[in-house]
Amino acid sequence: MRIRALTGFIDPGWPIDSKFIAKTAQCLKDCRSALRDAGSEVQTLRIATPPPSEMSTPVAPADRPDLARRLEAEIFIQGIDYASIGPALPDEPDGFDMLPKVLEATDTVFSSGLYADPTVGLSLTAARACARAIHEISTIGDNGFGNLRFAALVNVPSGVPFFPAAYHRGGPPSLAIATESADLAVSIVKDADTPQSAKKQLIAAIETHAANFARIADAVASNHDFRFLGIDFSFAPYPETQRSIGTALEAIGASTFGQSGSAAAAAFLTDCLDSARFQRAGFCGLFLPVLEDTVLAARASEGILTISDLLLYSTLCGTGLDTIPLPGDASIEALTGLLLDLGAIGLRHTKPLTARLMPIPGKTAGDAVHFDFPYFADSRVMPLPDAPLAGFLISSDTLDIGPYNFE
Repeated sequence: MRIRALTGFIDPGWPIDSKFIAKTAQCLKDCRSALRDAGSEVQTLRIATPPPSEMSTPVAPADRPDLARRLEAEIFIQGIDYASIGPALPDEPDGFDMLPKVLEATDTVFSSGLYADPTVGLSLTAARACARAIHEISTIGDNGFGNLRFAALVNVPSGVPFFPAAYHRGGPPSLAIATESADLAVSIVKDADTPQSAKKQLIAAIETHAANFARIADAVASNHDFRFLGIDFSFAPYPETQRSIGTALEAIGASTFGQSGSAAAAAFLTDCLDSARFQRAGFCGLFLPVLEDTVLAARASEGILTISDLLLYSTLCGTGLDTIPLPGDASIEALTGLLLDLGAIGLRHTKPLTARLMPIPGKTAGDAVHFDFPYFADSRVMPLPDAPLAGFLISSDTLDIGPYNFE
């Protein structure tokens, strides 16, 4: 396994404080060096900002493309790979309108839009605004790749080190670790004789790796006056069979992921994560990114794994809908309906969920999908029914949806 990202959470100021970016970069680089010296590969260095409306000097929507461009220039100078600007918030509709322009102005900046959480409920207006952003971002370039850098957020707190969900929200500058650990699950599940043995070994492996990461990162962060938030020990995959979460799930017994038994296998892996004791940050869940996972991409291509399946897994163990290839003519209404369903799941189950939906121009359901990008596997466009919304769901109201009451 390797570390997907070391993410620093800062308020860079507006105008941007170049010296603070440099200080953050040094902290991240020192942490990378210490982890590498201990035998851990670190893939990328990243920073994440607060929502622009909540920065120490709030950034007006019209100025956010300029914020993104200047942030991109600063991280390039300092050797940081990516930056994430905090989400547009439900009470600022103009912020959603600027999201496509933020991404169009940059190549290495990510962003997001928050449309559902317990404080605001499920904002129908913000969900529709996210859908419009997804639709417009898909037209940046000719292959729909822009939506790799955008996510619609449900219940996602600050301090998640994975992109595009990452953002900062007050407090001192901080650091968190995101893992790429699907291969850890593969190696243990394949060799275990019983589920009890697999669970015991996997929990022990998670705790051992996490303790080593935390010890190193906490010491480096402290030396730089940063706070160490913890580790998002999610089973993130890479598009190779032995680094695929789909491989692990099928080894558990879901012989073809997407068919019966898949939810049970997925819940088993998530329960192992939940049972492990370590300093947590972010999701610490099961990532099911279709285009980033060789097996998931294949099952979607075969028509076995569907969007409805992925929604089901979101209720139990998954972290949402991630890198989903969709028809290029997917309507704003169809995208909105999908986001509303995901938002309702997140609110009822008190789960952080994201949607990274990728309409691909010129493609229809069943068409082959190929990106010249080492982190994506080949697949096919997944169907998205264009069922119209009506009644309350087309209003500008908010749906107040509380968590399930078990009493």
